[in-house]
Amino acid sequence: MTSELSACLPNRDLQPLPRDIRKTGLDPNFWYPVARSTEVKPGKASAARFAGEPIVLVRGKGGRVFALEDRCAHRQIPLHVGEVLEDGIKCGYHGWTYNDRGDCVNIPYFDQGGLRANKIRAYPCREAYGLIFIFPGDVTRADTTRFPDIPSASDKRYKTRYLNRQVDCHYTFMHENLMDMNHQFLHRRLMGGMKTIFLGMRSGPNWVDADYTFKRNSGKQPLGEKFMLGKRPEAVEGERDLMTIRTEYPYQTLKFWTAGSTEPALDLWNSYIPRDRAQRTNHTYGLMMIRRPSTPGLINLLWPAIVWFTNGIFAEDRWVCELEQAAFDNQGEDRNQEIFPAIRGLRRVLVENGVPLESDA
Repeated sequence: MTSELSACLPNRDLQPLPRDIRKTGLDPNFWYPVARSTEVKPGKASAARFAGEPIVLVRGKGGRVFALEDRCAHRQIPLHVGEVLEDGIKCGYHGWTYNDRGDCVNIPYFDQGGLRANKIRAYPCREAYGLIFIFPGDVTRADTTRFPDIPSASDKRYKTRYLNRQVDCHYTFMHENLMDMNHQFLHRRLMGGMKTIFLGMRSGPNWVDADYTFKRNSGKQPLGEKFMLGKRPEAVEGERDLMTIRTEYPYQTLKFWTAGSTEPALDLWNSYIPRDRAQRTNHTYGLMMIRRPSTPGLINLLWPAIVWFTNGIFAEDRWVCELEQAAFDNQGEDRNQEIFPAIRGLRRVLVENGVPLESDA
């Protein structure tokens, strides 16, 4: 590492990590999205997962969503194939019935006095921003754990695109991919020749952020980017575009301000949810808020080009992150020779705030 890069890092970020980052699990004691609101229909149940744990999301006939362990205590049959009631669900095999707290309230052919022992786990559940969140950790901490605050999602000056895709890699690769804007070469086909200029970073025990600006060395601004961020003029003295990327454990955000603006043109919030117990696959739930142009309705005409452009970027990021996972699987350990200060700081935040995976505990 050069002395210039080393100077950007606290001494602690130059020390070896206490654990392999790819063998670090996500701390369950936070609120995590596990589905789009539109995926759980009234009177229906939907299957979800968090780190290998099966979860059933149920929208009772009153419209409220609740979350339970997705297996009947009797024969372990998934409850999402059962029948939804007003405020509960009935197993599709023998008709055992559970309420929204996971209590077994009816076994059709058995003395009701023995129901208490057949309780299943209930997860604290909240619906916000068009997403369904659960608290998969210690339920006694749910009420005191800060719920994600995403003000742009309810700001009428922004139009929101929902990100909802599975990526076959450990969630930490996703944090690193977004935080490290030095990978613009990967997107050369879509973006042209972009020079990334790192402006600096800041960090704390559970967070790290980095500032960037950019310069186009070759090619033209793609239409999707132009529609999303506006035409990028030549830099004005004292003004420049600014991108700030922040991981505040366990969530990640990206904000982009065009030169001279006070409100971000792009405001992105992401959460990467491990699906399997080994946490080598994740499901990304994100909100991409784009500032509406001053002309009413124009954003709707531009939207297909914005979606096409961002889909192309996301596809390349998914491809390269899955290649990183394949390298880890082949080697059995993380061998990355990381030199970039923002990523070294990020890796420490993810490891020190995460938990050992069960197989490595």
